[in-house]
Amino acid sequence: MLKTWYYFLLCWLSLQLEANPGLKVRMTQKGLDYGRRVGMELLKQAVLKETFPSWSGQESFVIVKVNYVISGVKISAVDFPETSASFIPSTGIRLSVAQASATIHADWKMNTWLLKDQGGITVSISGLFLAVVFKVSRDSTGHLSMLLHNCQLSINSVKFKLNGGSSWIYNFLSGHLEKPVRTQLDKNLCLHIKYKIQIVDAQLRKYKVLSQIDAFAQIDYSLVSSPAVFESHINLDLKGTVYPVGNHTDPPFVPAPFALPNQYDSMIYLGVSSYFLKSASLAYYRAGAFNIIISKELGTAFYLNTALLKHLVPEIAQSYIRAYPVLLKLKATSPPAVTLNVDRCILGITGTVEVYAVLPNSTTHYIFAGNVTASTRANWTITKQKLIISLLLKRLQFSLLPSTHGSSEQMLLMKNFLSHTLRSAVIPVINDKLGKGLPLPNLSHTTLTGPVIKMNEGHLVISTDVHYKHEKEGDEDLHSHT
Repeated sequence: MLKTWYYFLLCWLSLQLEANPGLKVRMTQKGLDYGRRVGMELLKQAVLKETFPSWSGQESFVIVKVNYVISGVKISAVDFPETSASFIPSTGIRLSVAQASATIHADWKMNTWLLKDQGGITVSISGLFLAVVFKVSRDSTGHLSMLLHNCQLSINSVKFKLNGGSSWIYNFLSGHLEKPVRTQLDKNLCLHIKYKIQIVDAQLRKYKVLSQIDAFAQIDYSLVSSPAVFESHINLDLKGTVYPVGNHTDPPFVPAPFALPNQYDSMIYLGVSSYFLKSASLAYYRAGAFNIIISKELGTAFYLNTALLKHLVPEIAQSYIRAYPVLLKLKATSPPAVTLNVDRCILGITGTVEVYAVLPNSTTHYIFAGNVTASTRANWTITKQKLIISLLLKRLQFSLLPSTHGSSEQMLLMKNFLSHTLRSAVIPVINDKLGKGLPLPNLSHTTLTGPVIKMNEGHLVISTDVHYKHEKEGDEDLHSHT
């Protein structure tokens, strides 16, 4: 019995590990190169603001032991003339810097049993080479994790210029400080990089993988597997499930496998599966977003009242001599069906419509009801980092419930009436709700530039470049949902 449960557990775990994603994200070499350029500029700014700890040591000068302290270390200039970034298959990303230079200012103090002295120092470092490999993976909570995998450092030249102090002290420092400075750089620079990467990793673990769309739904952006790193790109497989707010029950269907195209002209490729869209449809249905009440003017065409409806349903004329306002209650009876084909996305909506008269005392009186099946075409756009869906009514079928009778001519009139109602009042209401958009995975201070949407069988692909704006450019933080 124990072996059976053990086997079942292994099978279940293997299925979880092999779960297909609802969303796929690919960064290409073009995207990595852009990230490197932005990253190096940010690194320059960070280095110039960085403060470094003091250090002390002891050196022998002839027969005198000299104790020294270097403090107030600050980098005043830095240059990275040669940089490169590449993907390391099955590992992560390699960043290298060659022929880098830096100018460092600091204060020095020294003392012997004979005297004490102090002054300023300028250190010029040139020919610095640094190669860092970051390992990317998935942690147990579905967050992206980044750790320092390897760090190599070499320095060609370290030169000193001192201000203040006696001449013999100047000669001592010039001849003896290069070694401890190199030692400190060799010892601490990679450790400092490791510490900074740990900070980044901690921030990634705080990334909210559950993103709020609106009052109705949330998206789960957690990783379903570790990033797949290849020589030309890196792939991230995201769960891509949309849930009603407060209800994280998985849909009764699973994602089908799909692949991103073998294209690398854009920085980022985002694959959106039909599973993602179907889970969104189900989530909004469960949240009641498709239940709509129409009780106001339908544009300028006509005002909805019992006088208008009596031509469609004659029984109304017998019950309502006066013209009373009419209330329509539309309710989806199942989640809208999503069909994603090449260059076309169709949403099929099935529901009921109930018609009520609004009496002078504000109470409602049931008039009749019917079944509605509508076929709508979904158009896709991207605005402000969000995938926007807008619906266009294509076909409509209507049938009265058995308790209500009508001729074929009346049925045609009713169908035309409901078609107009859907086009002029219901679809705009739905589009207004959908207009808030589905937030796409993104990084802080980045915007998508020139996104192109291509629909395929069972999924759509968004190819796009990205643009980073510094905070000083006035760009707001686009990481608000993370």
